[in-house]
Formats: sequence, C-alpha cells, structure tokens
Amino acid sequence: MFEQVNEVISKLRPFLLRDGGDVELVDVDEGIVRLRLMGACGSCPSSTITLKAGIERALVAEVPGVREVEQVF
Repeated sequence: MFEQVNEVISKLRPFLLRDGGDVELVDVDEGIVRLRLMGACGSCPSSTITLKAGIERALVAEVPGVREVEQVF
C-alpha cells in the first residue's frame, strides 16, 4: 500500500510545488496515511483543506484500504 500511496502523492506533488510547498509520506498503517506538509504548505492557513479535501480525497478514491490522512509535524 505504501508504494500505491506514494504514486498518488507523486501525481499531486506538482500542484503543491507550484504553490511553494511539498509533501512527505511518513507512514502508512492500517489504512491511515501520515504525511508531513513542507515549505509553504507547512505554514499555510489552508493546509487542512489541502490535506483533507485534496490529498485525502485522492488517496481514498485511488488506493484501496486508505481510510484517513493525518498530518504529522
């Protein structure tokens, strides 16, 4: 599942980079994906929306077994 999650994140990364941010896959455990938002995304007031409405939605739709995305600091 880790590789599948990483593939989806690779597709989303250009959008984050365009806004001065990035994302790092930290862990996948029992359907919970832990990500670290970096650069502009790490301190952006909209980071929760990016995480939940953008990244989580894509991962749940494209990777079977993903239930939730959590941000780690």
